Amino acid sequence: QVQLVESGGGLAQPGGSLRLSCVASGFLFRINDMNWYRQAPGKERELVAKITSTGGSTTYADSVKGRFTISRDNNKNTVYLQMNSLKPEDTAVYYCNVLIWNDYWGQGTQVTVSS
Repeated sequence: QVQLVESGGGLAQPGGSLRLSCVASGFLFRINDMNWYRQAPGKERELVAKITSTGGSTTYADSVKGRFTISRDNNKNTVYLQMNSLKPEDTAVYYCNVLIWNDYWGQGTQVTVSS
């Protein structure tokens, strides 16, 4: 079955950096686009970044453009989210996602940006 396992969240200071990882299994990772979403308390889940199967194209939410970078390693079945210049408003649970007929989600990893 499809499994997505996120890691790398934690506490960061404003202006700091974190790198999230998502290890995928149970499907053919290299042919699927992958996404990172986030959900802040009291807010709807929002798309943060997406990457095509080959990594040749990426898309970002306006709120993270220029600060976050999505990448993938198809040999390791892993997608990453490098987050730089973090802001308090980036505080959220971050989820890895893939759409294969249905939406599949990881368990999420908490990112807290606070001084």
